[in-house]
Amino acid sequence: MKPLVRVNDFVVKFANVNGSGSASANRLFAQSIIRMGVPATPRNIFPSNIQGLPTWYEVRVSEAGYLGARAGTDLMVAMNPQTWDKDVGGIVPGGYLFYDSTRPLPASKFRDDITVLGLPLTAICNAEYTDPRQRQLFKNILYVGALSAILDIDPAAIEQLIAEQFKAKEKLIAPNVHAFRLGRAHAEKSLPCPIGLTVRRADKVGERIFLEGNSAAALGAVYGGATACAWYPITPSTSLAEAYQRWCARFRTDPETKEKRYAIVQAEDELASIGMVIGAGWNGARAFTATSGPGISLMQEFLGLAYFAEVPAVIFDVQRAGPSTGMPTRTQQCDVLSCAYASHGDTKHVLLFPEDPRECFELGAAAFDLADRLQTPVFVLLDLDIGMNERLVAPLAWDDTRRMDRGKVMTAEMLESGRDFGRYLDVDDDGIPWRTWPGTHPTRGAYFTRGTSRDRYARYTEEGDAYRDNMERLLKKFATARTLVPAPIRRDAPGGSRLGVIYYGSTAPAMDEALDVLAAEGIGLDALRVRAFPFHADVKRFVQEHERVFVVEQNRDAQLRSLLVVEEEIDPARLVRVLHYDGTPITADAIVGEIAAHARVTPLRRAQSHGSQPQGV
Repeated sequence: MKPLVRVNDFVVKFANVNGSGSASANRLFAQSIIRMGVPATPRNIFPSNIQGLPTWYEVRVSEAGYLGARAGTDLMVAMNPQTWDKDVGGIVPGGYLFYDSTRPLPASKFRDDITVLGLPLTAICNAEYTDPRQRQLFKNILYVGALSAILDIDPAAIEQLIAEQFKAKEKLIAPNVHAFRLGRAHAEKSLPCPIGLTVRRADKVGERIFLEGNSAAALGAVYGGATACAWYPITPSTSLAEAYQRWCARFRTDPETKEKRYAIVQAEDELASIGMVIGAGWNGARAFTATSGPGISLMQEFLGLAYFAEVPAVIFDVQRAGPSTGMPTRTQQCDVLSCAYASHGDTKHVLLFPEDPRECFELGAAAFDLADRLQTPVFVLLDLDIGMNERLVAPLAWDDTRRMDRGKVMTAEMLESGRDFGRYLDVDDDGIPWRTWPGTHPTRGAYFTRGTSRDRYARYTEEGDAYRDNMERLLKKFATARTLVPAPIRRDAPGGSRLGVIYYGSTAPAMDEALDVLAAEGIGLDALRVRAFPFHADVKRFVQEHERVFVVEQNRDAQLRSLLVVEEEIDPARLVRVLHYDGTPITADAIVGEIAAHARVTPLRRAQSHGSQPQGV
């Protein structure tokens, strides 16, 4: 088997032990490739415990700019004996294995179809350092140095990153640079450098920034006007609330008085946190919580209160694999239905589906306008793959002339003028009533917030006509939401196709690549990325224009497809499931395999073109 020869197009996977201090070294490796102008996408695969169990860090290098996960490993950096067999088994034929060769291993532990690169890292560290902790930490930097030689990465790029990483602790710069150079020198002396996989400087990163989804969503909350956050720690959403606190310390703290212009409460549980958010929203604050699937389950009754009493709230749901505890540190898109219909009775909630950290920022900010405008809970559905991994995205942008849309809020002047105020009175047929904030007027505009049935003036009643009137108005408001949520983005095949594909959220990077691969194989698809529920009118129109539409999602039960069938009354036979739910991010290979198999059974017939330009806002 010939060794792989690839430039700026390969996957490196690190196998470490959780708690070994490898995370910063692995990130340093990924950043160095980006600094050389080559797109790289890292993914952290970690266990749901504190330390001691296996952890992996995967870096896809792709000058073509493909940011989705890819099956197979081209270079395995095997630093964990516990997972050796699995890690070596995952290397593609012709790939490479780099490992710590301090302790000899029998030939049975290797493969004949890969290139083995051994360096005695532990022995080198033991000879250089006496402190056990230093030996462990500098061993990580040592292998980064070795990899820089093996892959022909510019050492200056890594040394500059080390200086930036430790700029607040300058005394650590020199020791880390020394360890890096030590590892590089040993590799250059003992190993064939470079190997067939190499990094060559390019100009494919441009102005893009390297950003984590949870941090971007938290910044979106700040720009969206949020001043209150109540949350309870849960993987993988905890870092979103923590990032909000950091951003607020920077942007919502008076520089002179140090007065904090925000409130963050770590509640005793998820139920308390959503209760606080609803209370803040009723009082006129823009408030949110960050949680995951188990938290959504606990919040159900309060979410029904916010829907029925019509109180604005934003919920960032960073999805993980369920049900129950499931796999807390694995990714899925499995909360779609539980969020869409959260709470008992007839409820329907607004959902937003960001595809990457940039949209986490944009839709995170937009969620607060939508919640205020519609007077209802709005869910922003990230997942672990987006939320806890860094991604290259276009620089964040903000229009400084943009103003918050607070919706229909009746002022004291409006009340004083004699305007008729009924808290649940629809005066312009969009389903959205006017509201007041507490204390707006000394004698007018007050109402009692309740979760029980009432009439248009918020007066308690169990009369069937009043209840039905209110429920139908809520449906009308949901129809209005359809016109306000972000429109889907469309990408048509040249010449059009009778086959289409619908996808959303974190499936986007793999889907973008899959469309290119399928097109190269002569299989063209029209594609639509859905960004919100209720579905924009373009979604049903897209389905109607195609004989078959694939629906790509990362859950077992085809949850978005179920929404399409139920809410848009689409024939289920027209919607073909493409599902992935093992907790890892979906890959282009998986999508291509499913769609190509179907296309071969039902050959394409070109339809009239629907245009090739992306549509949407």
